[in-house]
Order: sequence, then C-alpha cells, then structure tokens
Amino acid sequence: MQLSRYHEYGNKLEKYLMLETFPLGVKLLRDQNDIPLNFKQPKKDFGFHLSLCQAFAISRREAKSIAMLKEDMWCVEPVIGLGIEKAPNYFLEGNNRYPGTTKTLQAAKNWAVHFPHFAYGKYKGIAFSPLKIVNFQPDLVIIYCNPAQLTQIMIAVNWENGKDIDCHMSGHAACVYSIVPTIENHQFQIAVPCRGDRVRALTQNNEMIFSSPIDRIEDLSLALENLEKNGRGLPVKFQQFPEYKLPKSYRKIGKIIGMDID
Repeated sequence: MQLSRYHEYGNKLEKYLMLETFPLGVKLLRDQNDIPLNFKQPKKDFGFHLSLCQAFAISRREAKSIAMLKEDMWCVEPVIGLGIEKAPNYFLEGNNRYPGTTKTLQAAKNWAVHFPHFAYGKYKGIAFSPLKIVNFQPDLVIIYCNPAQLTQIMIAVNWENGKDIDCHMSGHAACVYSIVPTIENHQFQIAVPCRGDRVRALTQNNEMIFSSPIDRIEDLSLALENLEKNGRGLPVKFQQFPEYKLPKSYRKIGKIIGMDID
C-alpha cells in the first residue's frame, strides 16, 4: 500500500474521532537495520532511556518518530513482551507483581505465566510515528482515546460484520497488551492504560487504548466515515427527556415483544 493511503487513514481517524493525540503507526523491528530513516533513538539521540509508554506519549503528542531497541528501554515488561529478551525465572515466579499488587506470590506467578509475549528473538525492537506521516509499512495502529471515542470505534467495528471485540485485558503493561494480542490474534484490541502509563507517561484518567492490525484500518476508517454520513458521528449531541422518539426498528421490536411504547 502506498504511504499516502496510511497518511489518509491517519487524517480520517483524527477527523472522525476528534482525537486529542495522533494515532500511531507501529512497526515491529526484526533487525536494528530495519529502523526507518531519520527516526530518533532515546539513548543515542536524547541521552537517556525511556519506557515504551513514555516514548508513545512523546510521539502521539509531539509528532515525533521514535525507534527503540533494548538499549533504549527503561521498563522490563516490553523487553520481555516484545520477545527482545527471554523472561527470567525471577519474572516468571511473579516477583515483579508480589507483594505490591497481588495477595500471594502464586497469584503473581499466575499473571506472569499468562503474560502476552512474542517468541524470544522474533523482534529486536519497535518503531512508531503518527500514522499521517509514517515513512514505513506499519504492522498495527495504536489510538489513545476517551470512552466516547472508544464507543464510536466499537460501533464502527460492528459496521462490517456485526462482530464485537474480544480481548485480553489487564491493569498492567498496557504497552504489551495493546501490541502482542493484536498481532498474535490478528484482531482489534482494547487495553487499559497501566499505572506506569498514567504516572510516568502522563496518560489521562479518561484515556483508553485501542489497537488494530494495519490491514483492518481501511475498513475501520470507511465505517467511521459512513457513521458520520448517517448522522451517527461525533460529537455526541446530548438529550435528556422521557419517551424520546424511537427509531422505527426499535418501535417495531418493542411492539413484537409486548412493550408499552405506543
């Protein structure tokens, strides 16, 4: 696909969802030589390490193009989740969760064992940039959005085939949960920003994360455009009064099931 198409989709997502930060095109790097041209690496170019969520925040807020290898990373979870390094036994035993956020070490181990991750060695790093300016072929798109925007996205997901989103969610490691299941299962994914994302990367309390495989973003963009044309776009126009006018289909279904809606 031509890069101009990705740029078009990036602009449409911003427009139809009224996003406050840029949707990110994300590429998983199989080799350090795959880093796109003119991308910044935190350690080499900024002089310090970053957690992946912090780098996402810079990219989506400041339109920066960033690549990260192991030497750029400050948080261990994306290094393990992206398969850059193997999970050590200390991690698999649950020691990064216990006693801070689990009752027992066994509970922490249960989380660690089911932690989403790519096979070790499959990827060496990650690169990302606002979708509307990418100069590479993305693997997925990540969108930080508020609940109203996420509702609109989920309605758009229904547009094509009526199917809802099934996803693997956690209160931890939002960067990993927004990437790995999306690629492994080739499906849409919703993730909850973790405490690190909020504390260290300034993610707001009303923000959620939606991610999509890149080859499904065209249909999503088209669905959002059609919702706009059908008068179902954003912003939501609030109404609050009893016995509001029902759509014809709702009235018919109500009568069939014996509701008092005349």
